Amino acid sequence: MMNKMKIVVAVDSFKGCVSSVELGEVIADAIQDIFPKAKIVKIPVADGGEGWVDALQPVLGGERITCLVHGPLRNQVRASYAWIEDTKTAVIEMAAASGISLMQIQEGNVMRSTTFGTGELIVDALNRGCEKICLGIGGSATNDAGIGMLQALGFHFRDKEGQEIKDGGAHLKEIADIDDSMANPLLLSCKIEVATDVRNQLYGKYGAAYMFARQKGATDEQIALLDDGLRHLANEIRKKYGVDLQDCPGSGAAGGLGGSCHLFLHAPLLSGISMLKRILHFDETIRDADLIITGEGKIDAQTEQGKLIEGILESAEKYNVPVVAITGNCAEQSEAMKKNPLLAIFSIHDAPVSLEQAMNAGYACCHVRQTIHSVMKLISFGRKTCS
Repeated sequence: MMNKMKIVVAVDSFKGCVSSVELGEVIADAIQDIFPKAKIVKIPVADGGEGWVDALQPVLGGERITCLVHGPLRNQVRASYAWIEDTKTAVIEMAAASGISLMQIQEGNVMRSTTFGTGELIVDALNRGCEKICLGIGGSATNDAGIGMLQALGFHFRDKEGQEIKDGGAHLKEIADIDDSMANPLLLSCKIEVATDVRNQLYGKYGAAYMFARQKGATDEQIALLDDGLRHLANEIRKKYGVDLQDCPGSGAAGGLGGSCHLFLHAPLLSGISMLKRILHFDETIRDADLIITGEGKIDAQTEQGKLIEGILESAEKYNVPVVAITGNCAEQSEAMKKNPLLAIFSIHDAPVSLEQAMNAGYACCHVRQTIHSVMKLISFGRKTCS
């Protein structure tokens, strides 16, 4: 019976390092070294960030469309999205055009990074006759509140001299006029749903700048400036539209992109992992599983703010399926990590390691394999002693 286990592998990408698909292959191989007859179900997963298209396209079908767009610092990058012609649906991840993996984490870069390229991907889909967009907004390099994306879609944000504001969150505080009169008319015939991995507010202690800008390279002073800019934008929106984005859970996602999608694109902000589980029929897949292996690059306090692992634990708890998580960084405790199905969290590092080495794909895959070998050997020993 030892080899007859059903193990579901549903690990998020280690952002900027290894994709969910690659990790699934490495983990499956490691499991089979110990349990060669185990049934292994690999499910590429994402909560709206890197890997969002990879996770959904195998189920939804369609083709990959590649575009030359502007990256977070206006450099040209090739970004792709999934296009399903039959249903006129596009699956887009903003990380492909405006993601942190496309930008060097250097002081000042986050102040001028833009989501313009994400808007260009949306425009390309609209020009194909798109009627529905599933937009994942995790893994951003930006803190511009989605202004760049909206500018690509025909919206205008001008300063008090009537000039279009420059790229980046550093210029949000200059906005004196919001003009939506020239927004792309094709938006009216397209339904957009936004998959987000967080529920944070737009500004303040738990807002986009204070919670996420540091990991994008911002200093304490820059974080305060970015937060001031988000506050200013929220006030301008409140005056023009009578809407308080601070009351919208998830408005702070992707550097404030969530709030702009909700207001200007009339897009509901949905839990990325919940949307993914529904489309992939995740609960039905794990119902008879003996074990779920999950994980992501970093497990911390943000995990309970709608991240992927929290969603997997919720499903596992319903069917009493035990879960093991692997990670590259587990420095902070999270309430989500105390859920009953979670047996243990394993760091893939067996010694202190530099960030550069930790972000090396070859290093990560090697240590993921070693970690899974150890986990499987423990399970094998436990089964032998209990039989």
